[in-house]
Amino acid sequence: MRADRLVAILLLLQQREQVTASEVALELEVSERTARRDLEALSVAGLPVYSVQGRGGGWRLLGGARTDLSGLTAGEARALFLVAGPASTAPPGVKTALRKLVRALPEPFREQAEAAATSLVVDPGHWGSSRHEPRRPRFLDELQEAVIRGVQVRLGYVDRKGSETERTVHPLGIVAKGSTWYLVSTTEAGRRTFRIDRVSSVELTDDSVQRPEGFDLAESWREIADEVDRKRTPFEAQATCAPDALGLLRMALGVRLEVGGSAPDGRIEIVIRGRDEYTLAGELAGLNDWLEVTGPQGVRDHLASIGLALVARYRHQPRRAGPE
Repeated sequence: MRADRLVAILLLLQQREQVTASEVALELEVSERTARRDLEALSVAGLPVYSVQGRGGGWRLLGGARTDLSGLTAGEARALFLVAGPASTAPPGVKTALRKLVRALPEPFREQAEAAATSLVVDPGHWGSSRHEPRRPRFLDELQEAVIRGVQVRLGYVDRKGSETERTVHPLGIVAKGSTWYLVSTTEAGRRTFRIDRVSSVELTDDSVQRPEGFDLAESWREIADEVDRKRTPFEAQATCAPDALGLLRMALGVRLEVGGSAPDGRIEIVIRGRDEYTLAGELAGLNDWLEVTGPQGVRDHLASIGLALVARYRHQPRRAGPE
């Protein structure tokens, strides 16, 4: 989502009493689906944008208000930066737009707007096979407010076993990972990550967050995600591949692929993580043309068994006639 596109939508709403998603799409040269998603994002984030249903409906500014960069309230400025994207993971064009927006805001709003711009990371990947759309958890707004204001929170939390606890945490940022939202924070026990849909209560305090020196939310989340991935895929297999196969293997295996040095024959040594040797062998069987597994022997044995089973099933199958 581009920050400059969101601002353009606001300015378009300022100029016209009402617009439709198709009109926004035509003006900004995007798809109607993209335009509708942007309008909904502005509304959900707390900006004064609402939809009028029914025939002749569209989108308006609440109460016919006129909103420009100098007329945004503090809350609206923070909301804009939240939906405009985190500065640490946004592409260069969005980062440039955010910097321009910061300079355009009134002085009192700049600090919280900049905090909002770095308070959220969107990780488009999913844990496992989940592909559900993210649903806003009950206490998401309160926790975002705590992150932006930099204040500690008394947090009620229910763990995966159903046990409820209460603790004081130092909120550092919010992460949307696939369909799940997380709070990254520090506690007396060190850095901890909490699923926001398991939060049972939130009470903001007046005590300031003790933020680790040099903390970067995107980098911290990469470390957390890598740690989780390693726990989910603890088994390792070694293999070699041709240098020109690395691109395809990275696409297929993602962060589970680790690239090593060159073998004497010029091939690249790699390590691949999986859940167990049988599951990993099943995955690697489809990549046989691009790599050779060198160990452990259990994976090689499973690959051989898979190959024999495929030959037994398909060797004597009659060839189906194709179109002439």
